Amino acid sequence: MEGSMMMAVEGIKKTILHGGTGEKPKFVTGTKLCNDERTVIDDSKKAGMPMEMVIGNLFKLDVWETLNILCIFMLYCRIPQFQTGVCHMLVQQPSEYDRESWALNDEERLKTVPMLHGQGNKLFKQGRYDDATLKYKEAIMCIKNVQTKEKAWEAPWLRLEKMVNTLTLNYCQCLLRMEEYYEVIEHTTDIINQHPGAMKAFYLSGKANMEVWNEAEARDDFLRVLDLDPGMKKTIKKELAVLKMRMELKNEEDRLKYRGMFTKMAREQESLELENPDQEISEQTSPEQETNQGKQIQRKHLQSK
Repeated sequence: MEGSMMMAVEGIKKTILHGGTGEKPKFVTGTKLCNDERTVIDDSKKAGMPMEMVIGNLFKLDVWETLNILCIFMLYCRIPQFQTGVCHMLVQQPSEYDRESWALNDEERLKTVPMLHGQGNKLFKQGRYDDATLKYKEAIMCIKNVQTKEKAWEAPWLRLEKMVNTLTLNYCQCLLRMEEYYEVIEHTTDIINQHPGAMKAFYLSGKANMEVWNEAEARDDFLRVLDLDPGMKKTIKKELAVLKMRMELKNEEDRLKYRGMFTKMAREQESLELENPDQEISEQTSPEQETNQGKQIQRKHLQSK
């Protein structure tokens, strides 16, 4: 067919609908095409945001890039009648916009991690714990995407795992401040199971267990910290003292609460008994019975004489 050509992929044919007149654009991986006018392309109006396509990352359907549909869009924009407002496509090179982590290659992801880590630490110091968790999570995802391509427990994988654990524990510090104690216990337990020498994981686990009244677990965590790092002796001594004080206060509160509960139950029972006096009288001797019993005793006494 004239104007058609076979692609290098079996079963795919490209047809040139309109030929452009301008210079053929050169795209590198990460170049973004976006539609600022929100023309209906890929249902961008329904999505409520401009349609964007990032070249080379195959975030959209793979076949779109295979068919070179991006080049067709650019050809449209180089034809005069499409430059009058029918189609408005903006081309941004990778260095001209902030790319999300999914649009980065592995090298770029790893370069982004220290920046996200630093931003998370800064937000943590400012008390913006929610925002800090987002930075730490994004950094963790960048590393995880790279780590999945490495063989588990080999040197490159372990290097990335160490980075993930550091960020996860920072994330847990935010969760402690946000009082998400059970999530802290979940994450630190995962790290401890994989890396039993992770001292910071035991420490954060101990803090979280103390907050949810898991006395035995908290004590074990703190003592394990001491085993791994004797230099933490002063800190752990303080934490154990706080744990003891908190548990004593809780036990006293429980004792008073239960005593009050039992007192209330006793009063309610007493009130019920006062409301039913016939029940008590039926279990005692009536006045008439006492008189008859007295006469019987007197009669027996006279007969004995």
